[in-house]
Amino acid sequence: MNPVIEFSGATLAIGDRVLWHDLNLDVRPGEFIAVLGPNGSGKTTLLRAILGRLPLTSGSLAVHGRLGYVPQQHADDSDTMALRGRDLVGFGVDGASWGIGLLRRTDRRRRIDAAVAEVHAQDFVDRPFGLLSGGEQQRLRIAQALTDDPAVLLCDEPLASLDLRNQRTVVDLLDERRRRRDTAVLFVTHEINPVLPFVDRVLYLVDGRFRIGTVAEVMNSATLSELYGSRVEVIEVAGRLVVVGGEGEHYHCEEHPYDENTEEPRVITR
Repeated sequence: MNPVIEFSGATLAIGDRVLWHDLNLDVRPGEFIAVLGPNGSGKTTLLRAILGRLPLTSGSLAVHGRLGYVPQQHADDSDTMALRGRDLVGFGVDGASWGIGLLRRTDRRRRIDAAVAEVHAQDFVDRPFGLLSGGEQQRLRIAQALTDDPAVLLCDEPLASLDLRNQRTVVDLLDERRRRRDTAVLFVTHEINPVLPFVDRVLYLVDGRFRIGTVAEVMNSATLSELYGSRVEVIEVAGRLVVVGGEGEHYHCEEHPYDENTEEPRVITR
């Protein structure tokens, strides 16, 4: 199956700072890739490059198919708080229509309704966006990203500020979409545990270096210690991963983990 995104020898630098060097990555249809790393490592910048908002310093990047973008939540986003949820979803339709004339009203409505149904948001889509819960808002952002039937969903910290129940709802919706339509998902996150059961591969960025592989290949003590240049311990607690050392504090256990079982932690080194 041909890839939907291809990085070949890709380097991106901002000033004197190299975010990644000689990145080779093919994203396949239906693949779920978690993009991890500390703050400032270039996770969001990777999505901006794919969206065409930031040119590579060298190498090449090819995108085959339409993109859908799910942004971070911002509590102070006053431009959208006063809108109806339906109007926010409609931006996904209108934004794809510039230059060829706006879609007919019936076609626009059909696409909005289809995207809203896909995220099961019919009960609240006509309410003011600012009065919705964080989970409801994020479901409508996903609907907006789905209106153009994307081949790839680019998700930038979509679980930030959500409680455990809403995190699970959002991840389940994304997984349902990729399984039903073979949509690839690039999922930027600071916390891998909510998506751990769904991840095919991990792209881990640290200080211009990176590793790509399965969770077992990347999320282990030896690999992360090499990336960070200092000792890092990866331990598994009741099916969750905890990273201790280096700059891995952002992977500490969740306060309310999915699995409430208590097991003795064990270091996973492969």
